[in-house]
Order: sequence, then structure tokens, then C-alpha cells
Amino acid sequence: MAEYRIPERLQVLGVDIEKSELPYHQKRVAVTKEFTFDAAHHLHAYDGKCTNLHGHTYRLVVTVSGFVNAIGIVIDFGELKQIYRDVIERKLDHQYLNEVLPKMNTTAENMVVWIWEQFEAALAQYDAYRGLRLEQIDLFETPTSKATLKREWMI
Repeated sequence: MAEYRIPERLQVLGVDIEKSELPYHQKRVAVTKEFTFDAAHHLHAYDGKCTNLHGHTYRLVVTVSGFVNAIGIVIDFGELKQIYRDVIERKLDHQYLNEVLPKMNTTAENMVVWIWEQFEAALAQYDAYRGLRLEQIDLFETPTSKATLKREWMI
């Protein structure tokens, strides 16, 4: 078994490692972040219990890819969180989805496309030189039921 060792000192930028060494590679890498929001909705022209007003704790899983920047990061997880807060959470969290989304049946299948469009537009505002792009979005209505959208399906 390996022995655990506490470092005697932290590495120092410019002494132990140079800034030019921070990006280890120039490969496309995907990063994923998960979010949750609560909302109510009901479905039109549907014969089942979802015809009635009900709510979900939605889980949104967003995967973005790109090339690392000068310090080895594709996109900061905090930036992804801010995009989510600005374009998704502020619009959908604790809302009646039938009123706040464009006219549509508020199925997970319709919602995941709308979320993709919002996220993609917001992502375009970030450093384009890194080639940032959405790769996949999963929208869970329940822990075992989700709608998935992949980049190649949006082309």
C-alpha cells in the first residue's frame, strides 16, 4: 500500500512550473455539469395522469467540449453554472412551464430542444478560439426517465 505523504510546500508558478507548461495537451475534451430545478406543468392531448397539473425536480446534465485555454481549462465549471443560472434557472425554476416556455406541449422531449437552443446561444458569447460546443444535454423528469439530445442530432 502506498504511503500517504503531505507535501512540504506547494508548487510555485514560475519556480516549479512555467505558465507555458500548464496546458498539457491540445485535444478536444468534454466537461459535464449537472443542475436541478423544480417546476410544474401538464400535458395537452395526452391520455394519462400527466394531463393533470403536477411537478418535477428536473435534473439537467450538460456536456460541453472544447480545447483547453492557456491554463488547461476548456470552460470553468463556474462559467457553466452561470450560463445555467442566466438562461435556464431564472426562466424555469419554480415556474408553471406551460406559461413561461414558448407554445409547446411541455414534454421532456420538447423542453430539451428549447434548453439546447438557449444554452447554445449563451455559450456562443464565450471564447470562440477554444471551439466550445454543446455535445449532449440530458433532461431527467424523474430519476429513471430522461430525454437526451446530442450535437449530431441538431445538425
